Amino acid sequence: MEDTDKKQIELLISKGFDFHQQGLLDDAEPLYTEVLRLDDKNAETYNLIGVLKLQKGEVDEAIEYMMKAISIMPTNYFYETLFQALIRKEDFQSIIGYEHTVNTLYGKSFELMFDIAFAYKRLNNTQKALKYYEKALEINPSSYEGWYNIGNLYNIEGRMEEAISAMKICYKMKPNDAETAYYLGIDYLKAKDYTKGLPLFEKRISKAVAVESQKKTSPDIVRDDNEWTGNNIKNKDILIYTEGGFGDTIMFARYLPLVAERCRKLTFLCPKNIAPLFELNKKHLGIDTIIDTFIPNTKLEADVHTSLLSLPYLLDLKKDDIFVSSEGYIVPDMELVEELRQKYFDNEKIKVGIKWQGNTSFDTQRVIPAEYFNQLIDLGNAQYYSFQTFDGSEDITKLNPQIIDIGQDLVNFDQTAAALRNLDLVICNDTSLAHLAGAMKIPCWIMLPYDTNWRWHNTTGKCDWYDSVKLFRQKGIDDWQSVFDQIIQEMIPEE
Repeated sequence: MEDTDKKQIELLISKGFDFHQQGLLDDAEPLYTEVLRLDDKNAETYNLIGVLKLQKGEVDEAIEYMMKAISIMPTNYFYETLFQALIRKEDFQSIIGYEHTVNTLYGKSFELMFDIAFAYKRLNNTQKALKYYEKALEINPSSYEGWYNIGNLYNIEGRMEEAISAMKICYKMKPNDAETAYYLGIDYLKAKDYTKGLPLFEKRISKAVAVESQKKTSPDIVRDDNEWTGNNIKNKDILIYTEGGFGDTIMFARYLPLVAERCRKLTFLCPKNIAPLFELNKKHLGIDTIIDTFIPNTKLEADVHTSLLSLPYLLDLKKDDIFVSSEGYIVPDMELVEELRQKYFDNEKIKVGIKWQGNTSFDTQRVIPAEYFNQLIDLGNAQYYSFQTFDGSEDITKLNPQIIDIGQDLVNFDQTAAALRNLDLVICNDTSLAHLAGAMKIPCWIMLPYDTNWRWHNTTGKCDWYDSVKLFRQKGIDDWQSVFDQIIQEMIPEE
């Protein structure tokens, strides 16, 4: 190549890079292209165009240019940019395809070890992911992202001592970060250390959202200066409002009687379709007034306020006192129980209610493919009822036609409670139906994903929160068949 061409190429790259740094991608691209016309072996420029294409959202073209750069002159930086493009495309298998080469040539690159770990994590291979996060942290032990991700995997694997240790390092790095504090709290809760976990659980985003929402609708009542801190409220009225899902509301309602013993008047603010259930149970739960969120909040009166999920922390509960009322604390409308019995349950068979899907906007891992339940229905030793409502209810067509669809008639939780009282057993995913069954002391088998929610701890079998509930957990990620195998064995034990 002539010196004149080399100088022209250097000038083109320099001008192109200046435009690139300024975000003027359309001005930079033709200059890079001209470089390649003059020198089609210029690896750096192929990679620069790849980065530019990635910034423009042209991911497939970006990958082509980056791979061309690597074919000419492989470097750890070119692999780093390629991996970022593959991550954008969610092509994690291709990243794994480079594992041996990258690990051999660039095993000391934190970024590459981290990206391989991330790819394995997204492919649900936690053991391999842990291996590469450990390698990454050996290279850069001060990486917050490294400790955060490895802590998450330790949590999934149930290695809670290591999960807590990793998240404590993250917390030390970011002591004022609410999300870090929250996830450390979740690790403590899953490990059943509520003394350390509950204070950190107060950093959860859902609480902040709930409080801010109430401030907007009831600014005269919900203020920073009158949020309950656990102090003496013997002569005060308290407003308690819900946050999170319906399962959270049912689970934490067990603490309402304890608050009622401490205050003058307890007002409970909850969503419309669960309010009738609490209206039925307000006397023994210690509730003086139930407020539907759709009723104008001018009716609210209170001296102090707090979120329902903050109650165990504010009540300063210790050890097994956290699980108070595990023997059942919700009762149904008995007239409605009889009405539904005559309509749906007037038979001599064992009656089993099932549900396979909850709120998928929050967590899809808990969704069970409906057709798996055919294994149970086909046993022929019981009458099965679908309690699936709204999203997911269309999947009932995948089930044995002998199933009875009661979910189509269940609009409010008081109706669901009345229907549950007619059952001998509930088998369902981790959803509000399981909490309602447990709160009513109805036998319930909860089918859990491998990555379990903190409240179920690391246990299978006995459930701490509800005496009538048994827990069945996946033996591997997405392995629902292993759970059904356990359920069938429970139904038909070996002789």
